Amino acid sequence: MRDTRESRLLLVLLVAIAFALITVDIRGGERSPLAPARQAAAAAFGPVESGIATVVDPVGNAVGAVRDSGERHTRISVLERENAALKAKLGSADRNRNRAAELDKMLKTAGTGQYGIKGAQVIAIGAAQGFSWTVTIDAGSQDGIARDMTVLNGDGLVGRVTTVGRSTATVLLANDPDFTVGTRMEKTNEIGFATGQGGDSLRVQLLNGRAEVKKGDRLVTFGSSADKPFVPGVPVGRVVKVDPSNGDLTRSLQVRPFVGFSRLDIVGVVVQPPREDPRDTVLPQKPAKPKPTPTVTVTATPTASASPRS
Repeated sequence: MRDTRESRLLLVLLVAIAFALITVDIRGGERSPLAPARQAAAAAFGPVESGIATVVDPVGNAVGAVRDSGERHTRISVLERENAALKAKLGSADRNRNRAAELDKMLKTAGTGQYGIKGAQVIAIGAAQGFSWTVTIDAGSQDGIARDMTVLNGDGLVGRVTTVGRSTATVLLANDPDFTVGTRMEKTNEIGFATGQGGDSLRVQLLNGRAEVKKGDRLVTFGSSADKPFVPGVPVGRVVKVDPSNGDLTRSLQVRPFVGFSRLDIVGVVVQPPREDPRDTVLPQKPAKPKPTPTVTVTATPTASASPRS
């Protein structure tokens, strides 16, 4: 249609008629004279609207999902952080309980042996001074730590202090090949020297080649002059193998240390030796042997059969 004066007048007339019909329809409500026409239009164009809605609604849902995905992602991230924090809290709680148990065990060991100790934590593992088996602890000269002090934990002998700084110290572990400590056998008092082998066992040479030793016997530290580097009575380990004597002047033993050197955490440095040698009192009590369960044998006695009546 050309844009002429007549076409513009026709457009204005059609708009005016449309407004008039809308006004009549609104005022008439349900009784509007245009109701039949409106219903006919709805019947004609309703299927077309439904089809368009079927196509458009998934798109609208997708747009809504994209719009809300940021909020859901943020919420998931928050939940993940809360879950990680909860796991860390539970993990730290378990670790704190384990450390508290270690500390309690060490204090009981020190109390039994009357050792004055300074507690410390292992903060590093390594060859700080060229040794193969050393650890660094977070206590030093400002804490009263000095060279050649005995180091223990709740299980027994850990090692000795070799180097001291202001706030840290290096400990040579008992399983180091350069480590040697005097030992004494439980009950028999046989004296020997334990040497580290770089693993989970010590080699002990008893001075008495005819000493009676059996698997399971236990050893403690013999002690040094002026209690340095070793105080007496600290548990060392348990015999796991006795080598044949073969008439030698000494006797060799393989000893499993009480201390697990690969899982050290809380240790104590003996800053005050005991007044008296605690002997074997620091060794843990051996578990009681289970009493044999008495066996009762029941023997069935046959009953005499009743004689028939005459």
